[in-house]
Amino acid sequence: MVWIFLLTILTMIFETLNLWACLGLFIAGIVAFVISTISGGGGALLLIPVTTSLIGATATAPVVNLGTFISRPARLLMFWQDIDWSLVKFYMPSAILGAWLAGFLFSKMNATWLQLLIGIFLVSTIWQYRFGKVDKSFAMPKLGFLPLGFGTAFISTIVGGLGPVLNPFYMNVGLTKEDLIATKTSNSFFVGIAQISSYAFFGVLNPSLWGYGIVLGLGAVIGNLIGKRLLAGISIKQFRVAVITVMVVSGVVMIWQNLGLLISHF
Repeated sequence: MVWIFLLTILTMIFETLNLWACLGLFIAGIVAFVISTISGGGGALLLIPVTTSLIGATATAPVVNLGTFISRPARLLMFWQDIDWSLVKFYMPSAILGAWLAGFLFSKMNATWLQLLIGIFLVSTIWQYRFGKVDKSFAMPKLGFLPLGFGTAFISTIVGGLGPVLNPFYMNVGLTKEDLIATKTSNSFFVGIAQISSYAFFGVLNPSLWGYGIVLGLGAVIGNLIGKRLLAGISIKQFRVAVITVMVVSGVVMIWQNLGLLISHF
């Protein structure tokens, strides 16, 4: 009886969705998370412009966060043995608090300036890591993940994704390849629970957004599986170069998008 009820609810939800938007989100989820897996992140940021063009800007953050959350259990299972739990215990508590606070403030915040600053930081990593020639650019204590978790979870809940902004911090604490992806996914999974529950609790997610998020998440799961196979053939140096490349490209995109918004206000 429970399965019949759930099937009925899902049928009602998907009847309200635009078929072409669903197809676009599904394909975008696959492509974004293949790239995300082999370069240490950036999937959510890659999805933001596509999702905005398909279903509108106001729906983007909840749908992207829901879709990426749905994809995380599959990635967690694939990389479970590589998780650095000593980092998770610092990051997770404050990040959950940041996500809930942002969920409450979601409709009242303008994060344009924050995204612009984050974009500049991401672009600067190409010089921090000397074009991939060094493996660390600054000392990162594990205790630093406590305030970092709060800040990044708060902002990502507001804007839908920060790209690979956390990668420099993970790299500078000594994580590479599988352990970076595993630990980052674990932290993101627990934050995702707080993000989705806060969206639901504060009435941000409606049935249509649930449907689009599920479609996006299914595509992301497939992208994770493909990306995992490709990652096995990449060396640590190649992975570091890929991570830096995605960080810089993500930063340029964030600067370009938000610079236009700022100029339009003046």
